Amino acid sequence: MTCSALRTRRTRRIRRPLRATGAGAAALLALSACSSASSSDRGTASSGSGSSAKLSGTVTVFAAASLQESFETLGREFEKDHPGTKVVFNFGGSDTLAASITSGAPADVFAAASPGTMKIVTDQENTPGRPVTFVRNELEIATLPSNPHGISSLDDLTEPGLKVVLCDKSVPCGAAAQTALKASNLKLTPVSYEQDVKSALTKVELKEADAAVVYKTDVKSAGDKVEGVGFPESAEAVNDYPIAPLKNAPNPAAAKAFIELVRSAEGRQVLTGAGFLKP
Repeated sequence: MTCSALRTRRTRRIRRPLRATGAGAAALLALSACSSASSSDRGTASSGSGSSAKLSGTVTVFAAASLQESFETLGREFEKDHPGTKVVFNFGGSDTLAASITSGAPADVFAAASPGTMKIVTDQENTPGRPVTFVRNELEIATLPSNPHGISSLDDLTEPGLKVVLCDKSVPCGAAAQTALKASNLKLTPVSYEQDVKSALTKVELKEADAAVVYKTDVKSAGDKVEGVGFPESAEAVNDYPIAPLKNAPNPAAAKAFIELVRSAEGRQVLTGAGFLKP
């Protein structure tokens, strides 16, 4: 007899006294087995919907240049946690990365150095949800080791003969620098505008420039190759960093998992350890 039939038969007999006949006992045992099987089926379905499938394949992450060291660390951790996956990064100026994404470059995740550059992507409906700010970053002056020119403020960068490099105004670090200069009523003509923060920092590391306005995180990652000088106007130009999966992500499951790692306590520890600020 089927489970359905057993339930119907039990309903019809509900007003009759229970008798411990052999047939009745067998029916009760069968009905109990049906109930257990039904509960087991529900539990399996529930646990199946709550568990994530094993990740595999490549996850491609487009990220602002200033995130390079931190994201490479997290990428190695991701591959360790998910054997069979590989994280491929494309680091660069956020505006260039955004333009590549809107032009159809295949990517799974975009992490930008400003909401403005992320908006280039979201305006084209290239993200399935709202981007989330995961860290913030502040500017600092990178000088030659031991600061031979005695730079102590943003105003010092206007000294005649001093070779200063800025990020291009179209990229987040350049836009932030312009905000800080405006806040201090300063006009600065750099010897060059660079397309991303790493390029600006490299000019100082190679002694092709005396100073550059970059992020604190980049000064920290450079170690003893440069010296950092803080300035109060940087508080007027703190950048929020948003992250989002991309709508046409080739590996959406891995994209979601990588973003979860970035936003986890472990990810936060790596990022704040590199000098990023909490959102």
